[in-house]
Amino acid sequence: MSNPYLSYTTEQTCTDLETDVHVGLSNIQDIAKRHTVYGDNDLAVDDDESIVVQFLKQFIQDPLILLLFASAAISILLGNIDDAFSIALAIFIVVTVGFVQEYRSEKSLEALNNLVPHYCNVIRSGVSQHVVATKLVPGDLISLQIGDRVPADLRIVDAVEFEVDESNLTGETNPRKKTTEPLMSNLPLGERNNMAFMGTLVRHGHGRGIVVATGADTEFGRVFLTMRETEKPKTPLQNSMDHLGKQLSAISIAGIAIIVLVGFFQGKKWLEMLTIGVSLAVAAIPEGLPIIVTVTLALGVLRMSKKRAIVRRLPSVETLGSVNVICSDKTGTLTMNHMTVTKMYTPGMTTPCIIPDGDHLDFSIEKTVGMNKLLLSAALCNNSKRHVNKSDAILDTTSPWAGFPVDVALIECCERFGLNDPRGSYSRLSEMPFNSERKYMSVITNFNSTKTTFMKGAMDHVLKSCAYYTDSAGVQHELTPSIRDEIRSHEMDMAKTGLRIIAAASGIIPNKLVFHGLFGINDPPRPYVRESIQQLMTGGVRIIMITGDSIVTAVSVARALGMALPSSDQDAIQNYAITGDQLDELDDSSIRDVVSRAVVFARTTPHHKMKIVKALQSLGDVVAMTGDGVNDAPALKLADIGIAMGRQGTDVAKEAADMILTDDSFATILHAVEEGKGIFNNIRNFITFQLSTSVAALSLIAISSLFGLQNPLNAMQILWINILMDGPPAQSLGVEAVDDDVMMKPPRPRNAPILTVQLLKRVLISAFIIVLVTTLIFTVEKKDGEVTARDTTMTFTCFVLFDMFNALSCRSETKSVFKLGIFSNRMFNIAVGGSLLGQALVIYMPLFQKIFQTEALGLKDIVTLIIYTSSVLWVDEIRKWYLHRKGLVRTKSTKILGSV
Repeated sequence: MSNPYLSYTTEQTCTDLETDVHVGLSNIQDIAKRHTVYGDNDLAVDDDESIVVQFLKQFIQDPLILLLFASAAISILLGNIDDAFSIALAIFIVVTVGFVQEYRSEKSLEALNNLVPHYCNVIRSGVSQHVVATKLVPGDLISLQIGDRVPADLRIVDAVEFEVDESNLTGETNPRKKTTEPLMSNLPLGERNNMAFMGTLVRHGHGRGIVVATGADTEFGRVFLTMRETEKPKTPLQNSMDHLGKQLSAISIAGIAIIVLVGFFQGKKWLEMLTIGVSLAVAAIPEGLPIIVTVTLALGVLRMSKKRAIVRRLPSVETLGSVNVICSDKTGTLTMNHMTVTKMYTPGMTTPCIIPDGDHLDFSIEKTVGMNKLLLSAALCNNSKRHVNKSDAILDTTSPWAGFPVDVALIECCERFGLNDPRGSYSRLSEMPFNSERKYMSVITNFNSTKTTFMKGAMDHVLKSCAYYTDSAGVQHELTPSIRDEIRSHEMDMAKTGLRIIAAASGIIPNKLVFHGLFGINDPPRPYVRESIQQLMTGGVRIIMITGDSIVTAVSVARALGMALPSSDQDAIQNYAITGDQLDELDDSSIRDVVSRAVVFARTTPHHKMKIVKALQSLGDVVAMTGDGVNDAPALKLADIGIAMGRQGTDVAKEAADMILTDDSFATILHAVEEGKGIFNNIRNFITFQLSTSVAALSLIAISSLFGLQNPLNAMQILWINILMDGPPAQSLGVEAVDDDVMMKPPRPRNAPILTVQLLKRVLISAFIIVLVTTLIFTVEKKDGEVTARDTTMTFTCFVLFDMFNALSCRSETKSVFKLGIFSNRMFNIAVGGSLLGQALVIYMPLFQKIFQTEALGLKDIVTLIIYTSSVLWVDEIRKWYLHRKGLVRTKSTKILGSV
């Protein structure tokens, strides 16, 4: 805990930790002992339970798994060991697949956190060493400079214009200036100005601090542990599947009980009916349902990992398909998070000079004397620093420079114009650092015994300090009101294009500086973001941009990204954009009204994200939220899908999130939503298949029992049908490729049931056809009133072939199998081929003929059965054709009504 050291003086801190303010720790044995006591300086938390205990607990957490255990127990009591083994194997597979996949996701997350080892500068025995931060111990003396990430909780013992960005911990957007003076105990985190906290970033100056807490004992670690202890609620899919399993089981068991009792009262043997009942129970209870859902989700996770998205919880994959609002950060997610100067203006220019993209400047641009003065001011009034090693670049791995993004952009612009860093030739005498109130930065330098002030910042603030300006030839003129208006006009034109505007000036007299010009700085959109936003909006997903930028810049960027904004800036700002300050002034009802139409939230902080998520969820929306800071973690946890950034994100944000983008790109979210929608479609397809088969089997036996007919299928045949219903053909439906038209369909509502009216109609139609034709075949074959092996074989094979054609039609709810490609799903082809081979063995191999009570069928019999059983496919094809004919199916070739 770092709190006690707030009130300690530097000397008291050193005494308490037995260290030295100048040389740090010196005794190697002492350092090793401290490391043994305090452990590694990281946030890895050992699980209280072993991996074996965690695995075993999976068997008692799902009610459907418990129901399957009961079914296996009944099978054992009746001597059906093979059935019990099959059910137990299904239970083991579903639990193992789910557990292994989530375990692998956690390992992927750990690997992501360790991609780049975090190094720091520690002073031991008076010598500065570059060491891995995990090896720090309390009492170590740490040296920090601009761009460094604070490696542990520190008590500051030396500070020179030392400012630390604590936004990822406190939510405060402005860097905090640090001091060495003792303070009162129990101050809020944001007011502990003699402390530097783990994970925060040095934005200005330099300093030193003594480590007072490491790992889980840091303030950062405390939040991390809190997030680990918070349980994420079940997703809509989990709740739906639990409810569906209970419903199907209750209905099936009730129906089976009626069938067994009716058969008993009709004089049939009790043991025979009980055997049939158990067989039907095994067939009716959907033991294949959880395994297919789990395998489908796991395969979706694997596919998404190849598209740079790590999903930490299996059900979250499907939930992505239900998302109808995505709240995205601008910087780093929608944009590259690498600021670049794209325009320059000096007084006298008719239009700003456009700076082309690329590593090398287009030499057709002539650098004037005025531009040279502008660049010199920007370079000297700058605190960026060059990394010694590329791997040390913490803020932006695409640049060798570290510091404020604006400073980095300006110094890179100077380099592109051939201006080498001039700061070594100018002695800096003093500095007025930038802050949110001052809106500018200024320095006083000494060059050739001449003191000169250089200033850069917001144009209005810089212009107030100027009395002169330089033209393109570098000639100084008086800054008249007309020239001021001309400068403001150019500044407004540049800002409307989404650029951040920085002005620069210099002079010998501080209040009568010489204005040199403007820089237009752009954070370019990430590749494919605009296209991704358009596709999501077409699919009924609303995109909201959340940023700390000004509302004018935010609206301009949102429009450039293709978000749903009117062409008029005034209309957009008044009706579709709002600032964080404005949000704070609204009550809950007004916030709900605003979030229902707002596209842009500007000047926001992490606590505004919580308000936005709560308001959207209260309107019934399924919300995905992106974030990277510690203070984003509550919003990520609250959102239906929390999305953390893999590169810029903190450990706490990643731990709170459901999904992590390893490339920090918004385009990856589109792939995830597509995958989520595709997975849910596959789940519905195999549920349709399983239900239609199950309903048909139960109905066939029920009709026989109720009308006093002999059972057309024996117990072993029913169990074989169950294997097909829950086995490879059904499971292969879960790996069907994502439909090209999936993003043309709107997201699934939050409370939408899996069993819709349309799905039940399709199930009942298919089941009716299967029962009708199978009963017809059974009746025709049973000419003499006696049930022979041929009769049951024809009926049995008829039902199996119906299963295969039904599975083929269930590959898509709305698209013809001929458009999908009959052989396009390789796993489905193998599954159906294997099932047909198994059926052939059952009716042609003597050993299996004896077990299943079958006999060989002729070619004419097989052809006849194929003609009859294919009817279920043709009827479903007609249904799909009718839906397309009436325009009830949304495809890429049809216009979406009510699109965003």
